[in-house]
Amino acid sequence: MSTLPNETTKRFVAVLNKKIEAGKLMNALGHMTAGFAANYPNIEELGFLQYQDKDGGVHPNISHYPFIVLQADNGNQIRALRNELQTRGIPFIDFTSTMTVGTSAEQVERTQATPEAELEYWGICTFGSAEVLKPLTKKFSMFRSGTPPSP
Repeated sequence: MSTLPNETTKRFVAVLNKKIEAGKLMNALGHMTAGFAANYPNIEELGFLQYQDKDGGVHPNISHYPFIVLQADNGNQIRALRNELQTRGIPFIDFTSTMTVGTSAEQVERTQATPEAELEYWGICTFGSAEVLKPLTKKFSMFRSGTPPSP
């Protein structure tokens, strides 16, 4: 194996809204992660490795870089992070409540009919320099699983 870059220089970060049920958040995280990888302009930069076990079984496409999952107190905190990422030109994928329930076509319509200020953000996923992302995400705590209290 060739020498790998320092794994502390870059990171994936997902921030999830703690007010949303954990199972729904895991679904949103899956959608965001798949969308992020599909749209990232330089897939090699994500540092995917091919692990192989002693028996020759391949365990493909696990990133060399850490994937940090944080929690926000509410969707407005995610909106603020989204705005900052957008301003800085940092790639991201977000997920809102309009992207749930019904068919994909209905979800697209519901999102198109909702002003951005009224979207309830469930999560956001990004990747980049740890030096840049740490200050933007320092106010969020590590994600804790479990069902959140009712609002």
